Amino acid sequence: MNRRRVAIVGAGPTGLYLAIALARRHHHVMVVDRDGGPARDGSWGRKGVMQFHHPHGFRGQVVDALTAEMPEVLEAMITAGAVPATIPGMPELIVGLRCRRDLFERVLRNAAEHEPGVELRRGHADRPVADRGQASGLIIDGQRVDADMVIDASGRVGRLGQPLRAPALGGDCGLAYVSRQYVLLRGADEGPVNSPMGLIANLAGYQVVVFPHDNRTFSALIARLATDRELARLRDGRAFDAACRAIPALTTWTRPDRSRPITAVLPGGRLTNSYQGQRNTAGTVALPGLIFVGDAVCTTTPTAGRTVATSLMQAQQLLLLLEVEGDDLHACSMALEGWCDANIQPWFDDHVAMDAAQVSRWSGHDIDLTKRLPSDLIVTAAEADPSIIDRAGPYLAMAALPDSLRGLEPRAREIYQTGWRPDVAPGPSRDELASLVMDTVATA
Repeated sequence: MNRRRVAIVGAGPTGLYLAIALARRHHHVMVVDRDGGPARDGSWGRKGVMQFHHPHGFRGQVVDALTAEMPEVLEAMITAGAVPATIPGMPELIVGLRCRRDLFERVLRNAAEHEPGVELRRGHADRPVADRGQASGLIIDGQRVDADMVIDASGRVGRLGQPLRAPALGGDCGLAYVSRQYVLLRGADEGPVNSPMGLIANLAGYQVVVFPHDNRTFSALIARLATDRELARLRDGRAFDAACRAIPALTTWTRPDRSRPITAVLPGGRLTNSYQGQRNTAGTVALPGLIFVGDAVCTTTPTAGRTVATSLMQAQQLLLLLEVEGDDLHACSMALEGWCDANIQPWFDDHVAMDAAQVSRWSGHDIDLTKRLPSDLIVTAAEADPSIIDRAGPYLAMAALPDSLRGLEPRAREIYQTGWRPDVAPGPSRDELASLVMDTVATA
C-alpha cells in the first residue's frame, strides 16, 4: 500500500488507535476532533462524549489490540494505574483492563501526540470532500483539507457521513442509567465482585453494577427502564446515596467508612443499540475512500462492556484490509462491510434481543418460553446447571459469537419450563426503591 495522507474524524479510542497504527505504517495522519484534550489544570470535560465519565469495562479484545500494535501504550496505562483483569487462579491471563475512560484516553492521546507522523487538530469536520467519485479530504471549520483517505471514527453521535449511508438499524433499547465515581479510603479493601470486570446484581425490576477502575477508584451504576420517571430521580445525589444504603451490592462498596464519591451523580440518558454499514440505500459504497469504523458502525448498551472491544476489533480488521486491498479503497470498504456483517452485527443483534427481553421482565412479564431465549437467560441458567457455564465461556469472553450458545438453549429451556427462575439479588424491589427515592427527594 502506498503512503497516504489519512484524515481521521474523531480522537476517541478508535481514531487514536488507528492514527498511531497507520503512522507506524508510514502514512501521514491528521486526527480532527472538536475537543482539544485535557485543560491546563488537568480537567477534561470531553465535549460531545456523554459516556466519557461513565463506567467502562475494557475487555480482552482491547488488551489484544493494544498488545498487537502498541504494547508500550498498554504498559503506560498499567503504569498510570490501570489494573489488568484476570481469572482467579490464572494471573498470567489478562482478560481485560480495569480503568476509567479518562485514563485510557489520556494515555492513548499522549502516545498519539508523540507519535511521528500524527497530527492532532482541533476543529469541526463539516463534511467530506469528493473528487471524481472518491473522497479527497474534509471541510474543517469551512476550510478544505486534502487527504487520500478519510476515516470516520466520530462515534455514536457523529453526523459526518450520515446522509451518504443507508439508515442505521436499531435505536432506543428502552433502558437508561445513572452512575457515580468513588475512591476507596486509605486502608479500605475492594468490595465483592462476581466477574473479572466487577459486580453485576439483578434485582426485581432493575440492575446495579460496580466497575472497579484504576488507582482505587470505582463506579456504581443503577440501570432502569427508560420510561421509569420515579427511578429517574436517582440523578439526585441524596436519592442515589439512599439507594446505595438500601441495596446490599452497592452498600458494601459505597458505605462512608470504605469510600467517598469523587463525582456528582451522572445521568446516562437513554441507551441505544445501532448498526450501520458502509453502503447507501442503493447497496453500493457510500463514497469510496470514506471508511466508517468504531461506534460509527456499531454501538451497544454498556452493561456488557462490548463497544470499545468491537470498535478496536474493526480497527484491527481495517488495518489488515488496507494491507491486503492495497490502493483499492472501494474493495476495502466492501470487505470491511462483509467482515462486520459476520463478526460485529451478531453482537448488535444479541444486545437487541437481550435488552428487549430485559425491558419485558422489568415491566413485570415472565420469561416468554415461546420465543428464542436471549443469551443472558441461557447463561443465567448455569445457576441451575453449572455445566452450562463452561460451554458458555467463549461467548462470555467474546471469543465465540452469540450463535455458539444455541446448542445450550434446549437445556436452558428445560430448566425454565420446570418453573425455575434466577435468584433475585437481595435488596428493595423496583417499587420499594421508587418509594424510597421519592420520599428522599420530597423530604430533602
